[in-house]
Amino acid sequence: MTDFKHIKFEKQGAIAKIELNRPDAANGLDTLMSSELHQAARLCDNDPALKAVVLSASGRFFCAGGDIKEMLSHGDTVGEAIKSLADDLHGAISILARMQAALIVAVNGVAAGAGFSIALVGDIVLAAESASFTMAYTRAGLCPDGSSSYFLPRLVGLRRAQELMLTNRTLSAAEACALGLVTRVVSDAELQAQANRVAGELAAGARLSTAYVKKLLLASAGNDLETQMELEGQLVAQCAASPDGREGIQAFVEKRKPNFN
Repeated sequence: MTDFKHIKFEKQGAIAKIELNRPDAANGLDTLMSSELHQAARLCDNDPALKAVVLSASGRFFCAGGDIKEMLSHGDTVGEAIKSLADDLHGAISILARMQAALIVAVNGVAAGAGFSIALVGDIVLAAESASFTMAYTRAGLCPDGSSSYFLPRLVGLRRAQELMLTNRTLSAAEACALGLVTRVVSDAELQAQANRVAGELAAGARLSTAYVKKLLLASAGNDLETQMELEGQLVAQCAASPDGREGIQAFVEKRKPNFN
């Protein structure tokens, strides 16, 4: 267990767990939480044994967005302060999106503003039945951050992204799932257990395979067909030549479960 103040962080074998931990402040993202999230993401990225990361939150909220009270306290320097916070948040998101380990996000309650943005980054996103999602930014005279202007239109299309960002319409967990923002909706009581189960399944897989799935999907938005296929060819060849790739091929031929490193 690593000692943080506004998040909890621990590693157990091939799985790491990050928990937003300001329940009395609706897990609002302040300067310290953003910095700690960035630090935790770096710890995950630098661990070659890690295969899955579970991001969850304590209390009733997932994350109610940026800490508005902290913003107010900065007075005339609020722009500087928010840019610093956003830089840390964006550093964390960039790492979590690009790291070799899979990211499982477990949304237990309200995901608003930056909380909504963070949820979009997951490779697998599980939502409790009571969870809800709203952009919320323009309600406070702000505009989106946390990568939502990148991921949201790619997930739901431009027209739906415009509506969600401009009107702040609140989505239930079921609506978010229907739009493709959430992988699966589970009961509130089962959320953490389901997240842990998915992490365990991914931790039993081949790390390089997971890493290259993430890399291919991130690259696909900016590549033409031939460029993307060339990248596919390069990466699948690297997988096949790796120890896990050779083990996976051998296990398939022998009709047994592979034993990945």
